[in-house]
Amino acid sequence: MIMDAGQRFDPELPDETRSTSRTDISSVNQHPPCFLNLLLAVQQVFVQCSLLILVLGVLQQHLLLQDGERERLLSSMLFYSGLSTLIQSCLGTCLPLVQTPSLEILIPAIVLTAQIVTEPACRGHCEESEEDILPRANPVRELQGMTVMVGMIQLVLGVTGLSGVVLRHCGPLVIAPLLCVLGFSIYREAALLCSDHWAIAALTVILLVFLSQHLRSYMLPACLNMPQLPVCRMLSVLLPLMSVWALCEVLESFGVLRLRSVSELLPALKTSNTSLPVPLTSDFTSFAVPWLSLPLAAEAGLPLLSVRGMAASVVAALSSSVSSVGMYLLTARLLGVPPPPAAACNRGLGAQGLGSVVAGLMGAPLGLSSSVPNTCTLGLSQSGSRWTVQLTAILGLALGVSPRLTQVITSVPLAIYGAVLSVTYTIAVATGVRYFQFTHIDSGRNIFNIGLAVFMSLVLPHWFRMQTVFIDTGMVSVDVLLHSLLTSPVLLVGILAFLLDNTVSGSSSERGLDSAEMEKTGWTSVDSEPGYHREVVLIYESPYLLRRLWHLPWFRTTPFSACRITDDGDIL
Repeated sequence: MIMDAGQRFDPELPDETRSTSRTDISSVNQHPPCFLNLLLAVQQVFVQCSLLILVLGVLQQHLLLQDGERERLLSSMLFYSGLSTLIQSCLGTCLPLVQTPSLEILIPAIVLTAQIVTEPACRGHCEESEEDILPRANPVRELQGMTVMVGMIQLVLGVTGLSGVVLRHCGPLVIAPLLCVLGFSIYREAALLCSDHWAIAALTVILLVFLSQHLRSYMLPACLNMPQLPVCRMLSVLLPLMSVWALCEVLESFGVLRLRSVSELLPALKTSNTSLPVPLTSDFTSFAVPWLSLPLAAEAGLPLLSVRGMAASVVAALSSSVSSVGMYLLTARLLGVPPPPAAACNRGLGAQGLGSVVAGLMGAPLGLSSSVPNTCTLGLSQSGSRWTVQLTAILGLALGVSPRLTQVITSVPLAIYGAVLSVTYTIAVATGVRYFQFTHIDSGRNIFNIGLAVFMSLVLPHWFRMQTVFIDTGMVSVDVLLHSLLTSPVLLVGILAFLLDNTVSGSSSERGLDSAEMEKTGWTSVDSEPGYHREVVLIYESPYLLRRLWHLPWFRTTPFSACRITDDGDIL
């Protein structure tokens, strides 16, 4: 089978002797067989929905959603995610990345909505005349304004090249804690979803492990002119999900099993910073929803920009940018392709910001980021074709205009989604741990920096979520900014790891930045290897029309030059 940069996959080669710098299944630019590509895209849709349903379930605690609005909101999220995924795969990094609302953006949104609903609704005494009563702010419109601001900030970070400048000072001791905390950040929510039925969750995890690990080298016989492929590993998420889902449907039909809904489970995540009522008996599939519903801004109103919304958007944009850049590097590592150049990362953030701006103007309450579970699924399946992700985006657009079809996805038991999140996020943790081996891990400097960055990024958000009234500066926007920052573990670990690694004195060998280690890890690859620049161009080069723009004289200047791959490769 053709591999990246022309390498061929030898199935007789043991896994431990196979090069870790190449993928052994379909490359980023290869076309999988049509039917297999469709199955891989459906698998990515289900993984994406596992995170979407969790995000929507947490968000609905802070928004008074009427009957049927949850289904329309979920379908609209799929539509915005599919649109942003197409923008990312065509104009961004060109890596097989799925875009979706993430927990990194959800945390500032929760802080913002909590501030909206707890603000005073009248001047002076509430029993005074109606002329003194102030209209309560619309949380959905303010979230839309926050989404637009998040996109604009990310667009500036990408187009101006500021992200590339920062990344040049990031080594393994920065990305390793980041990936570890990204993996740990969802354990509480994943455990809550699994608690719907621990036996179902355990069965799903066992099947996932069995197919992705024990049967990873099993080749199905060639048929219908299709080559022999390790289908069990490539579909190691879809097959367990569909099998256990079918089993649950049979057990429910006989009255043996009773599964709970999102509304019944997620109130356990409710924090003390909101007083909104949460309906406990509503289900995603309880109300009639239309077959066709286009997500339009007119349904919720135009975005509302506010000072506190801009404060929350700063933290949301930085946190999602840190997470997305981690996903760029994680995708390259899992697929065995060269790490993305600075120009590709800049384009990726710019495309992500453009997608969030469009989504916010169309009525999306949350911005978009690179999906962590979808990226980690590439590590399980080892199949990362760009065409699969683009087909995933098309399926998302189709589901996004039909809330009735979205009900099919919401009928998947939450325990299965919790198992999927539990297994996929472990890939981020394991990849982060792997980077530690390329540094001098016995160094007291590294031990202290790693421990402090990881521990503080986990303990501080936990403490500040319990002490919601601790921050009271007298300025609402400052309170929102500080509370969002101190409850975002991904942004905290990125800031702490970056500052500690670049301010505490240490040799290049300790930090894993010497040329020998860089060549081994592929973190900052040297371009002396023959054909290396050609591999970078094949994977990360812009589309033809965009390349023509980059070569125009006006686009060769700042800020647009930050998004163009130079002749020497411009490697991080």
